[in-house]
Amino acid sequence: MAGAEQHATASGNARIYQALENVYVTETHPAPAPRSLGALPAARRLTGRDEPVSALLKALGPEGPAATVVTGSPGAGKTALAVRAAHQAVASGLFPGGVLFVHLRGYAPAGAATPEEALETLLRALGVRDADLPPTGEELAALYQSELARRAEEHGAVLIVADDASSPGQLRPLVPAHARHRLLSTSRDALAAPGLGARLVPLAELDAESATELIAAALADVRPDDPRAGTSPRALRQVADYCGRLPLALTVAAALLADDPGLPVDVLAGDLADARTRLAALEHEDADGHTLGVRAAIRLSHQRMKEREDRLFRLLPQDPGPDVSTEAAAALCDRTPRETRKSLAALTRAGLLAEQPVGSNRWRMHDLIRLYAAGLPPCPGTDEARERLLIHYGTACVEANAHLSARPPRSGTDAGAARFADRAAALKWLDAESRNLVALVFRVASLYPQASLITANALNLYLDRRHRFREMAEINAFAVTVAQALKDRRHEGRALNGLGNAYLNLRRYKESTDAHLRAMKIHGELGDTVAQNLTLMNVGNTLQLLGRHDEAIDVLTQVVALYRKGDHSHGEAAALNNLGAALLCRGRHEDAIAAFRRAATIHSANGDSHEEAQVRNNLGSALRRTHRHREAVAELTWAADTYREYGDFHREAETRDNLGHALLHTRRHEEAAAAHAWAAELFRRFGETARERRALAHAGRARQALRE
Repeated sequence: MAGAEQHATASGNARIYQALENVYVTETHPAPAPRSLGALPAARRLTGRDEPVSALLKALGPEGPAATVVTGSPGAGKTALAVRAAHQAVASGLFPGGVLFVHLRGYAPAGAATPEEALETLLRALGVRDADLPPTGEELAALYQSELARRAEEHGAVLIVADDASSPGQLRPLVPAHARHRLLSTSRDALAAPGLGARLVPLAELDAESATELIAAALADVRPDDPRAGTSPRALRQVADYCGRLPLALTVAAALLADDPGLPVDVLAGDLADARTRLAALEHEDADGHTLGVRAAIRLSHQRMKEREDRLFRLLPQDPGPDVSTEAAAALCDRTPRETRKSLAALTRAGLLAEQPVGSNRWRMHDLIRLYAAGLPPCPGTDEARERLLIHYGTACVEANAHLSARPPRSGTDAGAARFADRAAALKWLDAESRNLVALVFRVASLYPQASLITANALNLYLDRRHRFREMAEINAFAVTVAQALKDRRHEGRALNGLGNAYLNLRRYKESTDAHLRAMKIHGELGDTVAQNLTLMNVGNTLQLLGRHDEAIDVLTQVVALYRKGDHSHGEAAALNNLGAALLCRGRHEDAIAAFRRAATIHSANGDSHEEAQVRNNLGSALRRTHRHREAVAELTWAADTYREYGDFHREAETRDNLGHALLHTRRHEEAAAAHAWAAELFRRFGETARERRALAHAGRARQALRE
């Protein structure tokens, strides 16, 4: 009846609680507050987890939320972290009322604990007799909150640790209503749900140092005199890498070594080297017949998937790279990106995937989980999914390359204009996908060799722009082999030319010349004069770098004439630029300046501003040598700014350093120091330590001149 009042009085050991509209008075035996060390499992050794432990302790503090959930992939060490943080929280005096521990069995094959079972377990720990446990879930929850409130008044704050939750429904009744208490849970799923309001603390794999330390410490715990970790540090790092630095896998590897004290670490590394058998090797059975293994841990999460997520999970290993974009995943499963993101987010909540960084639309699967997914029976339509992925990457790569070449497709005439708004967007996509594209060249060659060749050729300009010459050499050497097997002479010639350019930049001049001469022969046989002229120009560049300047001048003069005869202005300008460089090295400064000016004019007329920047950088150097420093400053400033616009930061660094020298000679000391410092910072980003030091030394001299 609305507005009715209910009164109850308890005495002695009786307790009062209210469930729904009913007030209950129960008689119980007094029970002491549970002791933290009696309720919590023993804390295990923890390495490399200082940051998440600190985050948990902060969350468990007076200003923290009522509930906190440690999330992460199977085997990430969530329970060990939660237990360690709980022990530290109790030791620091945060929970004088004690600690309650309940295992929710969220992913157990026999089924997860129900909320009612969890509440009964916790109420027993709080001193409630079985005979006094009410029959319904609502009444259990009410009694639980009543007992926690009583415990707060009598003993202080209580910490409830609920391990291995699999759903928000398991945790909602356990969240304490009293402001002083805290709930700490672990879950493979990111339990962000209405009505729960838990703070999530994600847990990733360990860093390399902590991973090896975990194995070494585990061996030392068993046998303090075990020498293997100290005598085989490199092999130990390999084992840690093969384990994907996942704590569960590292623990299994340590157990395998501890069980066989004569087993060399490098032998175990060899056992784990084969990706096809790695998961099987990462299993350990103890004397009682209990098996500890990564595959079984992943299986518990996998078996809970819905059909749509399971299909995507099985398809994701078809992507060859270290991560996958939402768009690429959408191509795999033939769904819209928005629909696909929902499934990717579901896999992430299940701890089988991670968006890194959050909001980037790029998803990473742990190496061992990827091996598990790749080992599952393929789902129907896998071949078609692989082809869709290949088309997605191949067409996008070709279109991005068109933007990068300074001759992008015209709006309305090519799909590339719709996919990438501008050159910056194309470059951003290539930066994000380049590792996947390089891997694609090798991965698909056996099934789709033509696609492999097209992708390799389209990547050349990007890899050159990013100074990734070793990768450029690797994919072109591979492309030569693939083209030869197909008897595809055109692609063989292109790959040889790309290989020669990569070798040229790696200063492997003899190999560069050999590759270019082979390419020239093929282009000649095919009657491809444009490609033949390009390769001949590359031969001239190699001769110039070898110091054979007169020969280089002869070859490049010939190339200029050939391009001019064929009315190929872009090629003519490129050849003039290279000819100017050879003339400059020979000391023919005015001839070099004339060649550079002619090349710059042609590139400007064609709208090839990146190529024009290369010419004007060279022109600035030539003007400096003839002491026309003010003119040099103008040319070099334009070139550096244009390189920045194109995202070609390597060449920008070189040009800024060059600009600093010209500015110094015009007595603009402060600007000179700034230009050199800018160059040094760019060199630092790319790990070019020697060039960074030189640029910093140049900046120092400019500052010294300013002081003087």
